[in-house]
Amino acid sequence: MSALVLLFSLVAILGIWDVIDIEYLIARMFKSLMVVLAAAAVVVLIFSILDRPERPERRESDEV
Repeated sequence: MSALVLLFSLVAILGIWDVIDIEYLIARMFKSLMVVLAAAAVVVLIFSILDRPERPERRESDEV
């Protein structure tokens, strides 16, 4: 977490000093973050479907 704070602080300082184009960099960082979050959501969805425990009422209805 402290590495992220350090990274964003460094980007902000370089943007203030006009060393880097901060709008372009923030847009790329935001797009990358969205891709990572979407991939994480897909992984969680897949694991929730594959690792779902069998419910007792579902087993009883299959046996009847």
